[in-house]
Amino acid sequence: MASIELRGVTKYFGQTLVLDRVDLDVADREAVCLIGASGSGKSTLLRCINRLVEPDHGTITLDGVPVGDPRFGRTGLQRRIGVVFQSYNLFPHMKVIDNITLAPRRVHAEARREAEARAREQLAAFGMAEFAQSYPEQLSGGQQQRVAIVRALMTRPDVLLLDEVTAALDPELVGEVLRIVARLRDQGITLVIVTHEMGFARAVADRVCFLHGGRILEDGPPEALFTSPKHPRTQAFLERIVAAGRL
Repeated sequence: MASIELRGVTKYFGQTLVLDRVDLDVADREAVCLIGASGSGKSTLLRCINRLVEPDHGTITLDGVPVGDPRFGRTGLQRRIGVVFQSYNLFPHMKVIDNITLAPRRVHAEARREAEARAREQLAAFGMAEFAQSYPEQLSGGQQQRVAIVRALMTRPDVLLLDEVTAALDPELVGEVLRIVARLRDQGITLVIVTHEMGFARAVADRVCFLHGGRILEDGPPEALFTSPKHPRTQAFLERIVAAGRL
């Protein structure tokens, strides 16, 4: 089980209000996409869920337990909630196999042999077995993204946070990552995804949330939100997306 609940989550950066009393429920095994213009608070909201950013007010719980509860601890929470960033954040001086096994070995005290065996299984599942001894600079953007996803999966997370994982990829690779994310959803991992790719959100999400000014103004099933948005801000945003040929 891996359900997430946010209540009244508020975050300031200096005098700037970035998140404004956000309420959000993500059910076990649900895939929720966060959409909205740049600066609407999507990525900050994502980072609050696993405490990369600490909110100023409000509560966030995982299966009913506050994410700051000592029962989790920092590493316990990171074990249950994986995160993949747009920039991959792979260590350039380390081979793929070492990038992937670093956290299980150093943070979670898993034996090298066991960690590497699991890593090779995951790489094979993502079509990357032959690149275990490669360095990140030897891989394409799509291959690096797959490595980043495998690294996040190595802690066996119940929840996976994906922050603009298709933003730097060409259309062919976007489709590849979409297939991977759909597979993760089918495996029962709870997903929270920040994306500017409306087609991606429409294809993979159970629910889509539109953010504006640090608030969730509208949420619902993708077909309903994309075809019949109710809030004027959502309508205006999607009209711009359609005019740009992105939906």
